[in-house]
Amino acid sequence: MRLNVSTRLSFFATFAAGLVCVASMPVVAQEAERFTLSSPDIAPGSKIDNKFVLNGFGCSGQNVSPALEWKNAPAGTKSFVVQVYDPDAPTGSGFWHWTVYNIPASVTQLASGAGNGAASLPAGAYGGTNDFLDTGATGGNGNYGGPCPPEGEKAHRYVFTVYALAVADIDAAAGIPKTGTAGLHGFVLNKGLGDKMLGKVSFTAKYGR
Repeated sequence: MRLNVSTRLSFFATFAAGLVCVASMPVVAQEAERFTLSSPDIAPGSKIDNKFVLNGFGCSGQNVSPALEWKNAPAGTKSFVVQVYDPDAPTGSGFWHWTVYNIPASVTQLASGAGNGAASLPAGAYGGTNDFLDTGATGGNGNYGGPCPPEGEKAHRYVFTVYALAVADIDAAAGIPKTGTAGLHGFVLNKGLGDKMLGKVSFTAKYGR
């Protein structure tokens, strides 16, 4: 079917008007930004610097806890938890290097060295037990303990994770003691709290010797 000139002009005018209408429509808000975790001291996938390696058990690092930064926490977040875990340790159950609980929702970073003493953590937060408990290698229980895998092994992975919780006090919410192991807290975080665990973000770095 052929259109006469008048019909074709009418068609193109209608089409052009439609384009103008689409162009003038408001832009839909972008999807909410993702919850993210990073460190200015450790790049994901990189080798951990000697500054953050344990000073003990045959290692000669400085054992300084690295800085961590997180952004875009889920709505309703009331506290954060940090855990650092080595899944490659030859223990049958991995190895927990650092845990920090009840970090207030207003906090979005831990400075380098924050894990080396209770007074350096944000008010209300506390360093939980890790697998250096009672060894003295971290200067005190609850402090950061850096990587120190056995010599000659393939580089171990160290998983840094931040959890966002809809509760202000993980121990009160779960009915567990502050002295509970990192594994017990891990169960609470990944299962026990249910939908009160709003989100988690991780990155992994490596170290071997």
